Amino acid sequence: MIDLHTHTTCSDGTDSPFALVKKALATGVTTLAITDHDSTAGWQEAITAIQPQIELVLGAEISCLTDDGISVHMLGLLFDGENKQMQQMLSDSRDTRIPRMRKMVELMQADGIAITLEDVYAATPAGATVGRPHLADALVARGIVKHRDEAFVELLSNGSKYYVTHAAPTPVDAIGVIRASGGVAVIAHPFASRRGETISAATFSDLVIAGLNGIEVQHRDQNMEEQKTLTSIAQELNLAITGSSDYHGTGKLNAMAENTTHPAQWEALEAQANARRVVRV
Repeated sequence: MIDLHTHTTCSDGTDSPFALVKKALATGVTTLAITDHDSTAGWQEAITAIQPQIELVLGAEISCLTDDGISVHMLGLLFDGENKQMQQMLSDSRDTRIPRMRKMVELMQADGIAITLEDVYAATPAGATVGRPHLADALVARGIVKHRDEAFVELLSNGSKYYVTHAAPTPVDAIGVIRASGGVAVIAHPFASRRGETISAATFSDLVIAGLNGIEVQHRDQNMEEQKTLTSIAQELNLAITGSSDYHGTGKLNAMAENTTHPAQWEALEAQANARRVVRV
């Protein structure tokens, strides 16, 4: 089984990188991608956990904004982790998250919601990139909502009055950096409408020109009709089709390997990187 989208405590997951790999092994995953938000901090620890039964794909999920303000997530896989341009882009994105979180907390406080920035920090694992899931966890800890999913539906979706955008590369720029650093770019859950406004089908042509390699089609936040449309787009534009869990541990309902990528699609995707960077023992 091939799962190309997972998270650890280095961003907003609840499993350490080591524990994530062990969970994947126990689940029967044979190819696992670690894709923390705007971070490669978990790579080395994850490498220490791999066994002959599993190979590791190193990557990151890059937070992007279109020119008209639509949030897009771009999976960068198999890029050179030492590439300075890539690490600068990831660092710049992380640096904008704290001012953004402070503003979201202030908006909630103005409406009488009893939450503080200190609560969010307390819910954020040491070394993790602070994000909305940690705000959700803080809201749960305060008893304001029952679980993360409720927090996102009621308070933290892209369309919420409390949502604040942050400085981020455009999808085209992110693809350019991923490709320049030798990796492959897969747009994550592009039609996940329950998260907020999504890009249109027409957008994909520009992304392909920029170097897009694949589309994450099978994902729990995209219904069957959305997945059917994305499959057609991928086939028309000769893009790889992936399926992934977007696993976050206990923080979300997503189960490890609940969606997976066909081996032939992964083979075609991996071949487009500029070097063989899958980690094996």
